[in-house]
Amino acid sequence: MLIIPVKEGENIERAIKKYKKKFEKTKVMRELRGRKEFVKPSITKRQQKIKASYKQRMQSAEV
Repeated sequence: MLIIPVKEGENIERAIKKYKKKFEKTKVMRELRGRKEFVKPSITKRQQKIKASYKQRMQSAEV
């Protein structure tokens, strides 16, 4: 559960904005989307390797 301290006289819009930022930082939606369907561990490893090789290529291209 997220708790957002609201100061007395603070605008409700500002409090909602704080809530949205805190909610994004917890990555709840990303986790829910990930749980929607099962992905085999071999596929996740493959995707991680592809991402890592892409990052490596980008870093070597900069230098």
